Amino acid sequence: MERINDLFAYEGLKIFQDDDYFKFSIDSTLVAFFVKITKRCNLIVDFCTGNAPIPMFLSTITDKKIIGVEVQKEIYELGLKSIKYNNLEDQISLINDNVSNLKNYISSDSVDIITVNPPYFKKKDTSFLNENKIKAIARHEVLISLEEIIIEAKRELKDKGSLVMVHRSDRFEEVVNLLNKHGFSLERIRFIYPKPRSESHIFLVDARKKGLIGGLKVLEPLYIYDESGNYTEEMIKYFHFKEDEYAKN
Repeated sequence: MERINDLFAYEGLKIFQDDDYFKFSIDSTLVAFFVKITKRCNLIVDFCTGNAPIPMFLSTITDKKIIGVEVQKEIYELGLKSIKYNNLEDQISLINDNVSNLKNYISSDSVDIITVNPPYFKKKDTSFLNENKIKAIARHEVLISLEEIIIEAKRELKDKGSLVMVHRSDRFEEVVNLLNKHGFSLERIRFIYPKPRSESHIFLVDARKKGLIGGLKVLEPLYIYDESGNYTEEMIKYFHFKEDEYAKN
């Protein structure tokens, strides 16, 4: 069932979602606010954009041009509705195609920042795929692999351009190996934990195309919930809740 929801507590921003499809998660929020946007940045591209939560979050912190790429037509159309509803057509545009075909739309070596919240799971013969094809494609590497995403990012980014990604911590070694294999250097890494004294379940990485080796910064942990099960102050800030608004939830 299609519905329109608040984009957390961002005043006036709404996002179209569908209960039958894969809806955006906290992970998308974390990607958007992990990005470093400089004055020299002119173009940001969001791979696997879904219904465009990352471009919408980015629109609250920058006026730079943003392009989202989404292969599934049903989810792409939800993104279009959100962009039109929020009057963001002048800043955000969407492409309905596989990331692997992006060269047909955008020149190589022309993008300043690429963001991506990719499918987290490999597709294997033993994989249990959701019967809902749309959800299966969002969660598993059915139409594009992690390595293919990194290869396309390398093609599109300018030298020293930034690839910002969220991924599962149990694939950390694979992510780092593939980034190094394709000429990326690691700039920043941050591990995300559900709560203090728990294991990390996801991490954020900022990698630079042809960047300098040896400048990696491993940032402090980010906790989603505190010991009492409430969102931490940092997460409340990302959601844009005011203290009195959050207290009512």
